[in-house]
Amino acid sequence: MSETQKVTDLPSAAPPGGNGVDRFFEISARGSTFGREIRGGFATFFTMAYILVLNPIILGSAKDKFGHQLDHVQLTTATALVAAVMTVVMGVGGNLPLALAAGLGLNAVVAFQIAPLMSWDDAMGLVVLEGLLICVLVVTGLREAVMHAIPQPLKQAISVGIGLFIAFIGFVDAGFVSRVPDVAGTTVPVQLGGTGTLTGWPVLVFCLGVLLTIGLLARRVRGAILISIVTMTVVAIVINSVADVKNWGLTVPEVPDDVVASPDFGLLGHFSLFGAFGETGAITVVLLVFTLVLSDFFDTMGTVVGISAEAGLLDEEGKVPDLGRVLLIDGAAAVAGGAASASSATSYIESAAGVGEGSRTGFSNLVTGGLFAFALFLTPLLTIVPMQAAAPALVAVGFLMMTQVKHIDWDRYEIAIPAFLTIAVMPFTYSITNGIGAGFLAYVLIKAVLGKAKEIHWLLWATSALFLVYFAIDPVEQILGVK
Repeated sequence: MSETQKVTDLPSAAPPGGNGVDRFFEISARGSTFGREIRGGFATFFTMAYILVLNPIILGSAKDKFGHQLDHVQLTTATALVAAVMTVVMGVGGNLPLALAAGLGLNAVVAFQIAPLMSWDDAMGLVVLEGLLICVLVVTGLREAVMHAIPQPLKQAISVGIGLFIAFIGFVDAGFVSRVPDVAGTTVPVQLGGTGTLTGWPVLVFCLGVLLTIGLLARRVRGAILISIVTMTVVAIVINSVADVKNWGLTVPEVPDDVVASPDFGLLGHFSLFGAFGETGAITVVLLVFTLVLSDFFDTMGTVVGISAEAGLLDEEGKVPDLGRVLLIDGAAAVAGGAASASSATSYIESAAGVGEGSRTGFSNLVTGGLFAFALFLTPLLTIVPMQAAAPALVAVGFLMMTQVKHIDWDRYEIAIPAFLTIAVMPFTYSITNGIGAGFLAYVLIKAVLGKAKEIHWLLWATSALFLVYFAIDPVEQILGVK
């Protein structure tokens, strides 16, 4: 569907219905029906339900500065709860078929970049601060200034870099790639498998999962990622029952004694708003929060516009109706995610699956949110998925995020070089923040060298100055006599 197509252009548009629910959600007015909305709600849930498995694995596999890990069952509960509540809030408050849950990429930042520098409470406090800052940007109208400050190609490069980073995490966590021991005396940092070759049943599960996932994606099967996770989990359970496997990792695929269990809300409210300042210092905190804001804010903008365009909901000027309210709810979702220790929640592009089934209103969100709420009581089933069955999804998501690379103009060095550094530095340094900083600094430098300094927004100058201090923190501390 064209981005300029409007609701009134939809051939199936019908007069407003008579009941209150229909009028409130404008179901008939937008050319939809209750049946389409319900089907769309189911489609969206099954397309994005993989986050109930992946988010606990990503967050649960990381340790904070003090070696603590988050409980897998509690993470599953928190992930489902935030997704359920905020999806319903978006449906009622924003009236868009746009579901929300813990953001992939954002949870990687929290798990592998932020948590190692502080406690989990401090890390989740930064997520809450990020959400509050997004809300302030929306309320004050500063979102336009931030949007104009970051060149579009750099935004796309950040998405690509995060995609490669996520895929790399999937390869490593599944055992497909491992670090070469230092005693090997080689300059090669990583290798295939644990010894230079692929060995063991768990790695086989991962490889088969990757093949299954890419096959389903190539055929554009709805729910491809979830189908792959479920299928390979069943395969892993069978293998574990007949073979002597000792290296599944954190999660062993065993059939649970109970399918249904009470949710564990033990992580709710475990966050510290300002504790990170005492652990890492103000400059680092500012850069980390900025990284979260950048990823969350701009990904949301693209998702909201894309879903609205596909649903034919753009107004006469090609704008999203009530965009400020939608973005405010998305910011509140980030706050809720941090407060629940589920990482930042954000809008999901997988909502397009529901739009493809006919969703045009927020009513479908009631269905999707209700299914997430039902999942709260199925944690025993959701906690038997081994990393080798879930990691193919990380590789697949990495591919999907990588597709943004086609929009970057590689013939313009002033764009291409910063974009390349952004993409390359993220996985090579295992740091999303480092990649963004390298890209920003290169962009500002090249623009200045070419005599185009006036084209650089002052916010980008200020951010690049922070990144300069960030990268040069050791000599700066020595000059200041800090150490």
